[in-house]
Amino acid sequence: MSAIFNPAPVEAPEKSAPALAPAPAKPPSRKKWWIVAAVVLGMAALAYLLWPATAKKPSAQTTVRTAKVAVGSFERVLRLTGNTAARNFASITAPMMRGPDSGRNMVLIKLATAGLIVKKGDLVAEIDAQPLRDHVDDLDSDVQQANADVKKRKAEQSIELENLKQTLRTAKATWDKAKLDSNAAEIRTSIDKELLQLGVEEAEAQYNELKNEIAETERKHRAEVRVLEYTSVRHARHRDRHKHDIEKFTMRAPIGGLVVMQTLWRQGDMGQVQQGDQVWPGQPFMKIVDTSSMQVEARVNQVESEGIRIGQKARINFDAFPTLQLSGKVHSVGAMGVGGWREQYYMRTIPVVISIEGADNRVIPDLSASADVVLEQKENALVAPLDAVLSEGGKHVVYAKQGDRFLSREVRIGGRNNTQVEILAGLNAGDEIALGHPTSQR
Repeated sequence: MSAIFNPAPVEAPEKSAPALAPAPAKPPSRKKWWIVAAVVLGMAALAYLLWPATAKKPSAQTTVRTAKVAVGSFERVLRLTGNTAARNFASITAPMMRGPDSGRNMVLIKLATAGLIVKKGDLVAEIDAQPLRDHVDDLDSDVQQANADVKKRKAEQSIELENLKQTLRTAKATWDKAKLDSNAAEIRTSIDKELLQLGVEEAEAQYNELKNEIAETERKHRAEVRVLEYTSVRHARHRDRHKHDIEKFTMRAPIGGLVVMQTLWRQGDMGQVQQGDQVWPGQPFMKIVDTSSMQVEARVNQVESEGIRIGQKARINFDAFPTLQLSGKVHSVGAMGVGGWREQYYMRTIPVVISIEGADNRVIPDLSASADVVLEQKENALVAPLDAVLSEGGKHVVYAKQGDRFLSREVRIGGRNNTQVEILAGLNAGDEIALGHPTSQR
């Protein structure tokens, strides 16, 4: 059955009409091409995932890390951390002023260089003493004036006392004359006798009064001179105290050693003491340390302190010098726990001092250091890496290699340290064991 496009009857034209050109075909849509491509890629990815595992390339197996059991030296150590310090040192402090006016400024005009090695008796610091010397000169004048006042007062007292003695002699003569006059009382009337007797008594009383006055004056003179002498002594002692202070302003090294500067607060910041700084009486500003007596001051937990004993050997390392290692030994162990600061106050630790054997110029105070204290040491012990020993079912096991497999084997261990463990039974020297569980390394 044919489709009818034009149902109207076709009439024969008088002339043949020109043929119509076919309509051009529409190009396919670009959006449809992208959809087709995405579908194809998705089917390819799904086919790859569903492909049999045997068709994939085999992946390479991870190599199991192993180690061999060996016979050697075994050490059980405890690592302590702390700072270096000198066992023998001398602290240089600003002198305590003996003079009454101790608030004077004390400025450092000479100061040894930090890090310098000095000998005993070398000049290490000097304080400006010129203001104090001027004050001492003023006190010398006060002492001289006080001594002059004593001499002047003694001369005045001598004149005053001599005048009193002269008056006493006059009174004595008057008394003697009155007594002579009274001896002739037989030829006198009773009234004259009475008058002569009164004159004798009056002259005697005046003489005794002057005699007592001289004694009181002598005591008064001695007191006045004593007061003036005390004033002179007070000025002299004041001066001598400042002279003693001036001597202390020049400070020399009491021992030989390394010069270490202290820190102080200067203009809102902490810094080392330097020339020109002002110090106060009793303020420490320098240390002379004996570098041949260096030690490490550390702390240990109370639980771990049980194994620390005086005399145990130690290996000391320094953070500032990784290649430097010195030997030492435990010098002292604290008897009581020491608390920390603030929130760590209740966490008690035991102070331990480890002396450094030998000397090195690089070892100075306040260096951070660590010390490995040897708690136990055995020779010809069977040792294995600590990573090889595992705990399974309450037992210690290792995985030893037999052929191309690793089989579990129970072992009995002794001491251990940070890297090794002592094997008491279950392995032999030369056995190859896995470091960790072998299946977890594939």
